[in-house]
Amino acid sequence: MHRPEITPVQADTANTSQFAREAPEAVHAGFPSPAQGYYTGPVDLNRHLITDPIATFIVRVSGDSMIGAGIFDGDEIIVDRSLDARDGSVIVAVVDNELTIKRLRIDGESIRLVPENPAYPDIVLSELSELTVWGVVTRCLHRV
Repeated sequence: MHRPEITPVQADTANTSQFAREAPEAVHAGFPSPAQGYYTGPVDLNRHLITDPIATFIVRVSGDSMIGAGIFDGDEIIVDRSLDARDGSVIVAVVDNELTIKRLRIDGESIRLVPENPAYPDIVLSELSELTVWGVVTRCLHRV
């Protein structure tokens, strides 16, 4: 397992907001609209991406075990530590003192951390395993 780089998001979003301009209409995947080119005011990206700034961190992903979930090596994920992990959540977890990102699967008393790449095996937790859910992944940021 790799140790991802963990970068905190500033808690004071009023002073650290990142702004982009918002188009008033959706982008068409077919033919362009003649009304395109008109833009409204700035958009606070923190408002759209971060629910709880104090509990939210940006983590750089290292490795390819989550490519099936659209999370690639070098991507940055937004992790909210205030959320409760549920079956199916993508989480950052500490397993036996190592950080990892996997999909959480809970089936009765059985807990597995499942990669989204068939080249990697599931991590099946035993009674001797130490698992801490560090946070729940809410967004993935990567270039297209």
